[in-house]
Amino acid sequence: MQHFPRYVATQLTEALADTPAVCLLGPRQVGKTTLARKLEPNRSYISFDDTTMLNAAQTDPTGFIQGLPDYVTLDEVQRIPGLLPEIKASIDNNRKPGRFILTGSANLLLLPGVQESLAGRVEIIYLHPLSEQEKQARPVSFLELLLANKIKPAIEGQQREVEGIAKSVTEGGYPEPIMRDNERAASRWFKGYLNTIIRRDVKNVANVRDEDELLRLVKILALRSGNLLNLNSLANELQLRRETIDKYIRILERLFLLRRLPAWHKNSAKRLVKAPKIHLVDSGIASFLCNLKMGDWTNPKSGFGPILESYAIQQLICQSGWVDSELNFAHYRDKDQVEVDLVMEDGKHIWGVEVKKATSVQNEDGAGLSRLADHAGKHWQGGILLYTGNNCLALKTAPNTFAVPMNWLGGTTM
Repeated sequence: MQHFPRYVATQLTEALADTPAVCLLGPRQVGKTTLARKLEPNRSYISFDDTTMLNAAQTDPTGFIQGLPDYVTLDEVQRIPGLLPEIKASIDNNRKPGRFILTGSANLLLLPGVQESLAGRVEIIYLHPLSEQEKQARPVSFLELLLANKIKPAIEGQQREVEGIAKSVTEGGYPEPIMRDNERAASRWFKGYLNTIIRRDVKNVANVRDEDELLRLVKILALRSGNLLNLNSLANELQLRRETIDKYIRILERLFLLRRLPAWHKNSAKRLVKAPKIHLVDSGIASFLCNLKMGDWTNPKSGFGPILESYAIQQLICQSGWVDSELNFAHYRDKDQVEVDLVMEDGKHIWGVEVKKATSVQNEDGAGLSRLADHAGKHWQGGILLYTGNNCLALKTAPNTFAVPMNWLGGTTM
């Protein structure tokens, strides 16, 4: 079986050295257990997918925690949120570093009352679906180069489309479908995975009246990935109450299927749109739900553009997990429909990222980056327009702005 490097491993090791508990959060089957057991092979391991362990912890949570060995991994801890106060009490009695590794396939920070139990005692680390950098085992991330202002023009030769983007987008970042040898086998995996999430894991985070409604919503959101969130439109299409749609979206966020990307705005900028954008986290799942195959890439009507946007954004958010920065992510859109797909902020520093499924670019393609740079003023650090051509070209629309080949997202060996 192929093993991929997980670059957040360094952060996990560092956290275990100085923090009583580390919580590794991310989608189911993304590799959390594999990473935890690889880093700490001699640590005791308990999974709450084991019915016996689940029942024991639910029956007597205090006794269960008191009976644990000194160093333990508790897997799928979101299945028993009532266990977290007992973990808190145990840590308060013994703050020795590295006692607990907790893994969760639901975002515990979005569950009611959990933040209070974890605050100050647990370091949260997110494990995303595999990035292109991890798939290719390249040590230097594109985001690292961007933040260090090391993006420079690079002409490879005659303009052409870079290879491999369609494959990267449609396979996504889950290890299992990546290792399957054909698209049919990968599609079967995606179908089974979504059924498991919707039919079983949802019960751990919320009460849902109709699981079929939730699955229908996921499919519609895949078709709208990269678009502004419009709850009223979704409610009308599904014949559901607006409040129900909002609840379902929050559930999908907790389960790491969906990302709500907030709007970037300044208090003085009244013409900026405030609505968030919706992105499916994994482009493989999005492609499956939209019935997109690699062979559809060359069809201009296939709808790959928005999913490519979601894919690129996910790559950068994933890389931020091991780049030493405190980045916040948003999107930019104003009342003139001028937009930037991704705005990154580190303190007062601002970068913009545009994504286009095109092999050629014009200076006017950077209009959104130019508008964002004007709003950012002296805080503007630079912008990139990710496209599917092979040459890195300077754009005149804003300072320190470049058209960058999409495959650079996979990082570099330099």
